[in-house]
Amino acid sequence: MVKVNRKFVQIISTVITNANIKGFKGQGIYKGPLKKGCVPVLNCYSCPLAVSSCPIGSIQAILASGKYKFPFYILGILMLIGVFLGRLVCGFLCPFGFVQDILYKIKIPKFKLPNWIKYIKYVVLLIFVILLPILWTNELGMGDPAFCKYICPVGTLEGGIPLILMSNSLRNFIGFLFKWKMVILIATIILSIYTFRPFCKAICPLGAIYSFFNPISIYRLKIDKDKCISCKKCSKVCNMGVEIYKNPNSLECIRCGECIRACPSKAIKTIINL
Repeated sequence: MVKVNRKFVQIISTVITNANIKGFKGQGIYKGPLKKGCVPVLNCYSCPLAVSSCPIGSIQAILASGKYKFPFYILGILMLIGVFLGRLVCGFLCPFGFVQDILYKIKIPKFKLPNWIKYIKYVVLLIFVILLPILWTNELGMGDPAFCKYICPVGTLEGGIPLILMSNSLRNFIGFLFKWKMVILIATIILSIYTFRPFCKAICPLGAIYSFFNPISIYRLKIDKDKCISCKKCSKVCNMGVEIYKNPNSLECIRCGECIRACPSKAIKTIINL
């Protein structure tokens, strides 16, 4: 397979998903035809630079609408991407993943999160993305986009902070909810300096969705058992805590390629499995 510079791809993806230059000029949120679709990554609808919608936000908006609709269109997009790429989207395309990668490069003693924390994101997906928008409704039968409203640090970073900085009137309405979201964002930023991608590991519901496709995706990793010497160097460099030599297509693998570069016997390779 052709080697790809991951950082370069992350930069390009971030620029493309946030290409509404008019947002820099204080012209507000883009609401053109591209917002009817969604990007394959977490990228807040309310970000002044965003050119399309966030898939998690879109799923919640449909489920919370009170019209008993199912987000077939959005889930279809995610399933198509998942079948082809799995969590490679997390490793190469996600702007917030890129932010966490940059923060982790700060030279400071690091620590690893406990392995059980990876299960939290599935609970977040089930409760905050699916159940609460459907079940926790107002008198009109409308639900709340619970994940976006109460948890998502991406929305705070990309949408909440820029909008408040650009609008004097919005600053007057800052309340507990925004302060709570800022606490989550600051905690995520601090943790990202000390440990690798804490949001991706523990919280991200989109990563949870894509993870189900890792074992079956067309693009995947393969171990050549004739070349593998079980030195475990691939596992030692894996910041996601995956034992690559045992399970190269683990639900947690973001396919960053660090294991491929670390393997002394070149036993790990990427394949297109049709």
